[in-house]
This record gives sequence, structure tokens and C-alpha cells, in this order.
Amino acid sequence: MISWLHCFRPEARQYHGGRSMKEKNCSALGSRKAERERVPDKEFYRNLVRRLHRVMIVQQVVLNSRPGKNGNPVAENFRLEEVSIPDTINEGQVQVKTLYLSVDPYMVDPQLVDGHLSYFLGAIGMPGLTSLIGVQEKGHVSAGSNQTMVVSGAAGACGSLAGQIGHLLGCSRVVGICGTQEKCLILTSELGFDAAINYKKGNVAEQLRESCPAGVDIYFDNVGGDISDTVISQMNQNSHIILCGQISQYNKDVPYPPPLPPAIEAIQKERNITRERFLVLNYKDKFEPGILQLSQWFKEGKLKIKETVINGLENMGAAFQSMMTGGNIGKQIVCISKDISL
Repeated sequence: MISWLHCFRPEARQYHGGRSMKEKNCSALGSRKAERERVPDKEFYRNLVRRLHRVMIVQQVVLNSRPGKNGNPVAENFRLEEVSIPDTINEGQVQVKTLYLSVDPYMVDPQLVDGHLSYFLGAIGMPGLTSLIGVQEKGHVSAGSNQTMVVSGAAGACGSLAGQIGHLLGCSRVVGICGTQEKCLILTSELGFDAAINYKKGNVAEQLRESCPAGVDIYFDNVGGDISDTVISQMNQNSHIILCGQISQYNKDVPYPPPLPPAIEAIQKERNITRERFLVLNYKDKFEPGILQLSQWFKEGKLKIKETVINGLENMGAAFQSMMTGGNIGKQIVCISKDISL
């Protein structure tokens, strides 16, 4: 391909700049900068290939390597590539354009989200359904029963929604656990949480007792590990754990769900605390009414939606790394393009 293009370089130069290199060298008026600008660049040759071969050159992110057991994702695990695909649409095919990209492991009328298309990847999509169905099916919320819900990973895609949904379905008190003061402030000032705990500051067990004086009835667990052990130790008799995620354990060589330490497992059994594996894909019959309910709450202003948006496909790996280390507030999104035209 390189040698083929090289055969066309004189014509290409003449087409690009309007004159041959010899003519440009004889010109006394053009500056050095102007001459450099007339020299065909990489983009010119790419366009030439597109025209002659009727192909589209698109970008894709591929898995370059794996973090390995007990490893965290790093930039080197991802690689950005350019590939060529036919620039023709055959019968039975459609052409689509990527606007937003979700970076978690896992579509609908734009009117449901008032034109915010990225919401279909978050609050009015799978994370929203996971939060709603999880609370409905595993939380056993009973309006008027003065129940207290605790949410770990409370500023994330699911956690930020689960706390709000807990209130909407009847919990009298909702407490979030997260990792920065900024997140704590957002939970209490914007998302309606009654209290928020920064697990990186102070004694979590003491703060939890202060925030949940009547104990914990429902625990929406996104993180696992020490945080979850602390919450479970303060749960009430016949309470419920919604096992949504265990992000602190994902890069460790342990089974899912990870086993509890013996002392915490003893508490769970003594207090009859339910802790069942939850998979939202087992509730597909609830997807349509769930999306409609989430959309209605959003349009009524009852469900607040937070997103963290990074621009550019080439930054997908960095977005994933950030999400895995708590760098996001709400759903982590990669924006590929805001232009909806093909």
C-alpha cells in the first residue's frame, strides 16, 4: 500500500497544493509555512484511500492485554486501532454512528430522556434498571415501616440512583457511603440522601451508628470488603442485602459473591439477613415497565441524574480506569460524538 501511494505522490502533491513542488519552489511570494501547509499530510492520503477504494476508516479500542489475577486495569491494557470497512450499505444493512460509549461490562425512544441520549447508558438504561429492580425485588421496602437504607458506592452509576429510589419507594432514611467530601456533599445537597459518610475519613463504624441510630434494614451493596463487613455488623434482625456489586473484590482471585469473614457470616445467620445473588438479566419481563417508571421519575424531577463524561474514543481506557478507582460521579460515559448526522 505504501509503495502504491508513492507512485501517485507527484499527482497527489499537485492536486493538494494546486501546483507542483517545482513551481512552489520558484515562488517568491509563498512563505515557508505556506509551502509546508501545501505538502500532503496523513489525512490527505487517508482521504485518497477512501475515495479510490470506497472504504471508511474507523477507530476501535481493543483489549491489548489483561490485568491478570489481583491486578488493576492500566492504560497498556487497551489499544486504539484504525480499521477499514466497506463504504457501501447493502440491502438489509443500516449505517449507525456512535455518540456515547458506556464503559461498564453489559435502547429506546429519545423522548423518554428528553433528548439526553447518554441517559440510556445510565439512569434510563441498565444501571437504572439494576437499581430499581434490585430495590424492588431484594430490598423488601415497605412504605411507612420507618426503614433505613444504606448504600455503598453511593456516588456511582447504580448507587446514586438506588438511594433516590429507596426514598421514592418508601424508605424513611437513606445514608450513602462514598470516598470524597465532594461526593458526600452531592449526595446530601442534590440527590436527597439524608446523610453521607466519607469512608476515607474517620471511623466508619462510629459514623454509621450516628447516621443510622435505629440500625440498618436494607443495604444496597456495591463494594464488598471491609465497608460491607462494617455495614452488615450493624444490620437489624430480618434485614436485607441487595447484592448489586463487589467492586473492591473484582480484581482479586475470589469466587462471586465473595464469602464473608466468619464473624460477619455468623452475624448474617444469627440475624436472618438475606444476601442473595442478584442478576438483573433474570428480570427481563420487568425491563419495559422499569424504563417507563425511571423515565417518569426523571421527567417529574424526582430522579436526579449525574454523569461523568470524558471525550474521545482514545480515552476509553482511561475512563475505565477512573471508574474502577472511583473517579466518577454518577455514570461514567465516553462521548464519541455529539453530531447525530451520519
